Amino acid sequence: MAARINCSTSIQNSLWLLNPLNSKATTHFRNRLKFRQNLFSLSKGAMFCTCSTNNDKTNTDSTDSFVLTTPLYYVNAPPHMGSAYTTIAADAIARFQRLSGKKVVFVTGTDEHGEKIAAAAAACGSSPSEHCEVISQAYKTLWKDLDIAYDKFIRTTDPKHEEIVKEFYSRVLANGDIYKADYEGLYCINCEEYKDEKELLENHYCPIHLKPCVARKEDNYFFALSKYQKQLEETLTQNPDFVQPSFRLNEVQSWIKSGLRDFSISRASVDWGIPIPNDDKQTVYVWFDALLGYISALSENKDQPNLQTAVSSGWPASLHLIGKDILRFHAVYWPAMLMSAGLAIPKKVFGHGFLTKDGMKMGKSLGNTLEPNELVHNFGPDAVRYFFLKEVEFGNDGDYSEDRFINIVNAHLANTIGNLLNRTLGLLRKNCQSTLVVDSTIAAEGTAFKDNVEKLVENARFHYENLSLSSACEAVLEIGNAGNSYMDERAPWSLFKQGGAASETAAKDLVIILEAMRIIAIALSPVTPNLSWRI
Repeated sequence: MAARINCSTSIQNSLWLLNPLNSKATTHFRNRLKFRQNLFSLSKGAMFCTCSTNNDKTNTDSTDSFVLTTPLYYVNAPPHMGSAYTTIAADAIARFQRLSGKKVVFVTGTDEHGEKIAAAAAACGSSPSEHCEVISQAYKTLWKDLDIAYDKFIRTTDPKHEEIVKEFYSRVLANGDIYKADYEGLYCINCEEYKDEKELLENHYCPIHLKPCVARKEDNYFFALSKYQKQLEETLTQNPDFVQPSFRLNEVQSWIKSGLRDFSISRASVDWGIPIPNDDKQTVYVWFDALLGYISALSENKDQPNLQTAVSSGWPASLHLIGKDILRFHAVYWPAMLMSAGLAIPKKVFGHGFLTKDGMKMGKSLGNTLEPNELVHNFGPDAVRYFFLKEVEFGNDGDYSEDRFINIVNAHLANTIGNLLNRTLGLLRKNCQSTLVVDSTIAAEGTAFKDNVEKLVENARFHYENLSLSSACEAVLEIGNAGNSYMDERAPWSLFKQGGAASETAAKDLVIILEAMRIIAIALSPVTPNLSWRI
């Protein structure tokens, strides 16, 4: 155990820049780096770097907007690493899009209605509203500690959200797509969903939560999902990029081709929810309610809440980022609901994999969660963000191991990047009085190192744009490796000892390496904002 404590401590000791506690002013990265349009280039003009606060209205070179969302997280229990992973990834994507000059609206929030919430509150001896307040605040606190720079945080108990849900429901009802009927089936309380018997495990166990589903019969309101089967099939055929990764698209197409069934959008047995506009004895089904949070979040607080105002503020979303377990709701139910209401569907739904621990999905209902607050406290937000984005191929499942976490962060951030920065600054301080003797554009002109860095930067940009976050990190790390190789090949410490022209060449080499370090900081800033800011 002593060795492990020493090893984990070494992450903070070997790279001071990683420790968020060393500088309270930058812990939450209130400033953002801002770059000209050609953000990844060694050219000094193109890479001119400044900073702006979150309130700076001139922080884009383009009027293009990019709206992305995380799921609205269910507040039956405090946040775990699975929900943190989605949000870290979304934040990295949002930061990259800001660097690219886009006007970004990053939406997150909490889903606060339903049977599970009422039960969780009762178990804690509190009211549902009190319980929601505590857990919602826990999410906000964790996002702050992880340097999540969201723009909108929506709670489904917000009155403006309730108004928009009721208006949306009424629009779908007016379109003839809601009717009342009896329903009997097997219900998973944790999924808040009726299940087909063929998708359950033995003894009617839910395959996700490994708990038995219960038989229920209710008189509910239904949404005519089956009416939109052909339209959904055509949408996926005409726009195969709507669902990503591509193997998730195959899942969705399979669900639709097997035949869509209308689904219940109300609950007679659940009091903690938004009342049905035409029947106050029932409440809106939690998913029909929560999905609309992506639209209600866009409504400005000063606006009178209504559907059209919210939609005109940024809808449709550019990207819904979700876990694969809620793909059906986002890629089948949600588009059909929007079609019924006469609204545009989101441009893309990306279903990422699960984080696993001991080979099993981590989740609140399973009781095997990895505590994100503990990870951030022990290692700092940059280490946590980097490990999960670099070591989990985005879209696939990934496993966490503490030993691997420590080894990766030490090797990549402390040794490759931190070591290159420290040794270069040490030589500059010792031999050049910490002064850059030549412009980096002039120093780097015609060098193979410059060409290599530019190529790696373009690789990083390509991978960020295509949501290949692990590959983007790898491309940036390769710049660090190239910088260390350049340093070893040029051996400026030896040239400084020779004096004269050799010393001038060594000083020029340090400028080139430090320019590469600055580019590393920019290119890695979506993933490690604190580390990048300090570099």
